[in-house]
Amino acid sequence: MSRQMNIDPSNQTFSELMSNNTKYIVPRFQRDYSWEQEQWEDLWNDIQELEGEGAHYMGYIVLQRKVSNEFEVIDGQQRLVTLTLLILAYIHKLQSFIDNGEDVSNNKERLELMQSSFIGVKSLVTLSVDSRLTLNRNNKRYFKNICDSLNPTNPIGISKSNDLLRKAFEFFKSKITLSTGVEVAEHIITFTSALFFTKITVLDGINAYKVFETLNARGVMLSTPDLIKNYIFSIIAQVETITETELDELDEKWSEIIIQLGEKNFTDFVRYLYNSEYSYVAKKDLFKSIRNKYQTPQAASTYLTKLSTNASLYTSLSKPHDEWWVSTDNTYLGAKPYLEAFKLFGIKQPNVILLAAYNKFTPDEFVKTAKYLYMLSIRYNIICNYSSSEQEKKYNIIAKKITRGNYERASHIKNNNEFKDLYPKDDIFKNTFAFYKMPSRRFAKKIRFLLAEIEKSQFGRSVNYLDVTLEHICPYNPSEEWRATFGEGVQDVSDRLGNMVLLNRDELKRDPFNVKQRAYLDSSILLTQKAGIYGEWKLASVNAYQEILADLATKTWKVDYQ
Repeated sequence: MSRQMNIDPSNQTFSELMSNNTKYIVPRFQRDYSWEQEQWEDLWNDIQELEGEGAHYMGYIVLQRKVSNEFEVIDGQQRLVTLTLLILAYIHKLQSFIDNGEDVSNNKERLELMQSSFIGVKSLVTLSVDSRLTLNRNNKRYFKNICDSLNPTNPIGISKSNDLLRKAFEFFKSKITLSTGVEVAEHIITFTSALFFTKITVLDGINAYKVFETLNARGVMLSTPDLIKNYIFSIIAQVETITETELDELDEKWSEIIIQLGEKNFTDFVRYLYNSEYSYVAKKDLFKSIRNKYQTPQAASTYLTKLSTNASLYTSLSKPHDEWWVSTDNTYLGAKPYLEAFKLFGIKQPNVILLAAYNKFTPDEFVKTAKYLYMLSIRYNIICNYSSSEQEKKYNIIAKKITRGNYERASHIKNNNEFKDLYPKDDIFKNTFAFYKMPSRRFAKKIRFLLAEIEKSQFGRSVNYLDVTLEHICPYNPSEEWRATFGEGVQDVSDRLGNMVLLNRDELKRDPFNVKQRAYLDSSILLTQKAGIYGEWKLASVNAYQEILADLATKTWKVDYQ
């Protein structure tokens, strides 16, 4: 692999990475600095534990060689920048010793050695640092200011990423409590020699992307947003007549996409959008597929526009109460209950179909599509807990047919073989529901939703699942009386859906069943009343009541094929 792809892999410590006057350049269009306190604390804690471990692995860093000792950072900039800020914090500590007249001569020498080894050499004339690490165009100037002055400003209007640079520097400054220059030097030598990376150096841009694909295929997930942006902008920038202003505008468009989605949702969005048009691609193959699909400046520019157009829609699919829905046709508001359910249960698979349906269907047909997918999701994902991988592949086929105009209505979706193959039949769903458990301490809101939906669908009584409480008939922490009733199986009953009811107000706690029974029969919730018909509450009662729930649930989440 190494010879074919011109790869030079090696393990190097941070100290070795920064040796020999090596320079690292973050490509102009790579994302801004984004690490926050959680990552800073993790790094600091890892360094504090080095005395016991002796070494700490920092993962892959992928570089593209430009000239002899100069590299573009394809993946790894967040770690390189943060470690450099940590070094700068140590240098700031040394400077404070010098300012206080402590071991001035030796500390000046230590400071100069640290600066030249890890940060860069200062010009005697301008006192500006010739930085070993150069960031992208949005962070470059501010980062260099920290390197030059060790006193970053906090001006009004500072960008979020530059403010994160400042905060990271201040965070590490606050953590360093050493009292001598010798201790500072020892600390730096210790951690820079103990933190090691797998450095992969490639000789051209295409090989850099090949490395990314290869590592992702092996389960080492590098930053998809960074690589996609770098690739798309590198293709667009091939147009000789494109101006800096035009590139700035495209960069702003990209930033707006990231702001709308959030980086955690970006990869899902890109993959679902891709799968709504083309053959199914798994997450590990996403970048490779995009690279193969968009290879010309025109195609790359069109793709960027497509991302921008669909980002708001995708964001709003996971935010049913977003203002975006108010600006659309009022008919779309009918989809909100189904989108709320997807959000509550963390179900994302329908998004690939919904993206296609919004762009191709009428508002009414979009709402019907959301409803059918909701019915299927409760059966397939929640109760039967079937494979999401198989589901995504069949959803991909449906989405492609919508995009290509083969399906024009929601009924075309529910009546096709892909949908029917996924849809659990009534007997399977009912039998699974009859013995279904859900950890109620973690998922009480979800259980309340399911029971409220049954109440609404089967009895026509609207219950807001957010305004009611979940009551365990046999208490979650049972009394001795309840333990005697259920014996050793008491813990197996607590999370059965047949052991739970909704109450407007629950003050029953561990009361005996005859007390609870009266409250159930007096409840305004008809489903809860049905739990009060039993003379006693034993395992047979739980089974019988859950059978009733299963029958009602089968009718509640049912797609009508007639």
